[in-house]
Amino acid sequence: MLAGWLQAASIAAPWSGQPVWWLQLLSLAWLAWAVQRAPSWRYAGLLGWAFATAWLCGTFWWLFISMHVYGGLASPLAVLAVLALALFLSSYYAAACAAIRAWDRIPTAGRALSFAAAWMFAELARTVWFTGFPWGAGGYGHVDGPLAALAPYVGVHGIGFVASLLAYALALLARPGVLRSWRYWLAVAAGAGLLAACNVVAHPKQGAAAEPKLSVALLQGNIAQDEKFEAGTGVALALAWYGQQLDASTASLVVTPETAIPMLPSQLPAGYFDAMRDRFTTRAQAALIGIPMGGYKEGYANSVLGLKPGAAPYRFDKHHLVPFGEFVPPLFKWFTRLMNIPLGDFDRGALGQAPFEWQGQRLAPNICYEDLFGEELGLQFADEARAPTILVNVSNIAWFGDSIAIDQHLQISRMRTLEFARPMLRATNTGATAIIDRYGRVTAALPRQTRGVLTGEVEGGTGITPYAWWISRAGLWPFWLATFAILGIAAWRGRRSHGNP
Repeated sequence: MLAGWLQAASIAAPWSGQPVWWLQLLSLAWLAWAVQRAPSWRYAGLLGWAFATAWLCGTFWWLFISMHVYGGLASPLAVLAVLALALFLSSYYAAACAAIRAWDRIPTAGRALSFAAAWMFAELARTVWFTGFPWGAGGYGHVDGPLAALAPYVGVHGIGFVASLLAYALALLARPGVLRSWRYWLAVAAGAGLLAACNVVAHPKQGAAAEPKLSVALLQGNIAQDEKFEAGTGVALALAWYGQQLDASTASLVVTPETAIPMLPSQLPAGYFDAMRDRFTTRAQAALIGIPMGGYKEGYANSVLGLKPGAAPYRFDKHHLVPFGEFVPPLFKWFTRLMNIPLGDFDRGALGQAPFEWQGQRLAPNICYEDLFGEELGLQFADEARAPTILVNVSNIAWFGDSIAIDQHLQISRMRTLEFARPMLRATNTGATAIIDRYGRVTAALPRQTRGVLTGEVEGGTGITPYAWWISRAGLWPFWLATFAILGIAAWRGRRSHGNP
């Protein structure tokens, strides 16, 4: 369980908010060593369950804040809800560890590959099944490490696979005679050479011709979540402050956070929506504004409204909705009735929605934790001529207070920039509002939990990374197929080694 907590800390360290790649490797190596020494596959499964439960609780403990502080759920029930989610998701990792221990008689190289494949299977299951919640996947711990060079080729899941291989190799050091094995050192040398080559290729090129830059203003209202939807406090403040900043900005593009305008257009004061629309259809500026669109009869969506001169309003509707916050899973309406969360039943937008075009750039919005699903963002890269040049995330992390969730989400966004070689603009309510370049570097950011405007310039990206090319065409299927192939061979070899037909 201590190793699991260290795994959580490696994604965004509580003491710095930064990822610690070597800690991710060491904590996973600790688990791999324990699984190798487990007396049975059942015990190995329990070890994996304990590790993953501690890891996941340590990663998304802040869900307690949204459910108890802002949702009004009694604290014991909120604690149990977080624990139940972690226990359920941990079952994938328990199965992975049990399978590895059950196949302990196959050759060492096969066990290492099987460990990595089983671990990736668990990560993929957490990404896809039951709407998916892969927050805090191990690969995010490497956004600043040497494995980050693999992101444009295999993405965060591929990084997690390689990290699992390295962790298993580290665990083997505890075995007698391993340091004298030439095969071990040959594998280490081959892996180090491949990694070095990827780092050379992925290193930013100096002196390249600069693309035209877009001046931006990212708004951070810092409106307390318990006031955000209150008519006399948060709503009035949001309408006044965001309205003032939208009108006063001189940047070419202004971006607000998710639901910065916390009312449906039909609920806004008379003339407010028209004035906001006219402001950007009559001047040489554009805006991406977080606002719920639609109505109670026809349904409403968590949306980004795009305004620019000479064109009809653009609209992006969030596709990957948050369970219990934006939609109610079947059979769970009793649970949502225990919480007081407004606007909890949104309509779902389509996948692969067209980007917002402005001044030669194609800006692709995503809302809240949608940037957690790179395989969904990747659908927009199938056609290079229409692919986004800039990614834009609008979020409201105020649901989770001043917690590590802010830092974790920033690392997730940075990984997406590495995978697609695209910069990302982040406009959030309480942080982290930031500009990230195509190499995953934060070039400008506002202090968290403050009200302000981040101004700067962003250079759009072009070209298609290998990861963007294949993820846009095949999705996660190459990972699934590789996982099934490795685990299938391991299971067959394991049965043969035990004398079974």
